[in-house]
Amino acid sequence: MKKIAIVCGGYSGEYEISINSAKVVKEHLDPNKYESYIIVIQRDSWYYLDGGVKVCEVDRNDFSIMSGGKKIIFDAVFNAIHGIPGEDGELLGYFDMLKIPYTSSGFTTSAVTFHKEFCKTLAGAYGANISPSVTLRKDDRYDVNEIVDTLGLPVFVKPVCNGSSVGVSKVNTMEQFDDAIRHAFSAGDEIMIEKYVKGRELACSVMEVKGKMIVFPLTEIISKNEFFDYEAKYTAGKADEITPAAIDEETEIEVKATSAMLYKKLECKGFARFDYILSDEELTFIEVNIVPGMSTASILPKQAAFMGISLDKLFDMTLENIL
Repeated sequence: MKKIAIVCGGYSGEYEISINSAKVVKEHLDPNKYESYIIVIQRDSWYYLDGGVKVCEVDRNDFSIMSGGKKIIFDAVFNAIHGIPGEDGELLGYFDMLKIPYTSSGFTTSAVTFHKEFCKTLAGAYGANISPSVTLRKDDRYDVNEIVDTLGLPVFVKPVCNGSSVGVSKVNTMEQFDDAIRHAFSAGDEIMIEKYVKGRELACSVMEVKGKMIVFPLTEIISKNEFFDYEAKYTAGKADEITPAAIDEETEIEVKATSAMLYKKLECKGFARFDYILSDEELTFIEVNIVPGMSTASILPKQAAFMGISLDKLFDMTLENIL
């Protein structure tokens, strides 16, 4: 029986979401095939969590734990950390050194895709349409008038390295800029001010299993807030997620083809979700999420369910792909 570490937690505002994802993964892994353990990663402690109780610390020399008087060495890692250090590559480099396979994209892809500016620049170089943006680092001087002259209004102000819309604001007036910039910097040392694109928000998930690519049905996200912010993402009734999206066949092909191309070009592994805005004029790439949500209410599992793929099967396919 294969021993699987489900890593979760992390250092970002997505900590609780990650813990919940790990619980869902454990619940849906076949106990006849996998012996799974939830491993919580915090800055000052890595530990095995069982039934809500901290059992023991992880030995970071070989990423092992003690359970029932026995030393457990893991055959693989199911990465359920949304944000740092599981989605930015930090933890994945450690697993690479220990030669432990994991379910998500590798170190380089994770580092590049987690950095929104780098990811957009690469996607644009590969042919995807991207929206103009300006990047600021802490202590950089900025001129609001100059930014508005370049990007217009409204704009989105967001941390360059974060997820789940943590620290993100939509700025509609000049007076809102300073507060939005402070809010974004509270969640990261580098921020992006991005031109607003009016349109429909679409999500396309892609997964490669044993050399074969699966492109899932598209989802349209309709937020009941001003945009698909943290509250809309994680509060029931605050957003409608429609799968499959009601779009024409030509647009569907474009979204799926663009996602499949970026999946290959960015060297993604496991599953990844690509987000877009579809305006009247064109399709605009926003970002890619290489550790998407895993709950039954999350977008990717809903897309898989529409194809007749249960969470049990989805997670099993993910692990079979690396074992």
